Amino acid sequence: MGFAVLLAICCAALLLSARDKSVWSYEGGVFIKTDGSIPNGPCFRISGRLTAPHFFDNLKRVDTDDGAMFRRGKENVTEFPGQMLLTFIIYDMPCSFTLEENKPSVYLTRSLVSTLRLELYWKHGVELRPLAHVERASAAVRPVAPRAAALAHGLPERFERAYQYAIPSAGVPVTDSLVLIIRTPDGYMAARVAARM
Repeated sequence: MGFAVLLAICCAALLLSARDKSVWSYEGGVFIKTDGSIPNGPCFRISGRLTAPHFFDNLKRVDTDDGAMFRRGKENVTEFPGQMLLTFIIYDMPCSFTLEENKPSVYLTRSLVSTLRLELYWKHGVELRPLAHVERASAAVRPVAPRAAALAHGLPERFERAYQYAIPSAGVPVTDSLVLIIRTPDGYMAARVAARM
């Protein structure tokens, strides 16, 4: 009788401990997405991800009552690799989806985008550390085909802008977040998003 009770208590404890943790997979990298807007101007969406060759393969975060641990198989992972790649696209989004608005649509133009400033930071707690030695690996502008091509006559051309940056990350703890901010020339924060593990 005593052994059966002890076995039941052990099984209950294991079940409770299994329920007290959650597991997150980072296969494919850390994804980002946010909406932004420019005062009296267009609204847009940023979508992208933070990657590094093989670093995110089989990488998992295990949350328990004792905190978060990052593991790849049996290996504990505490720091990012020496360099990562931040890839993202920016494209137009409606500022409102209500039908009542009669304002004409405003789009991201080449001249407007050229005035925007990208800022990148590592965030630890509330502290923001600006990144130095960030290199733009590539940039491309692609036209966005209208959904109803037959009705597109007279509409302004729209574009999707794709960027890729090499991010120095040697010695950065995996608990830090990469923060991307886009500002207008007068310092207004048009968008902010964090790649958070």
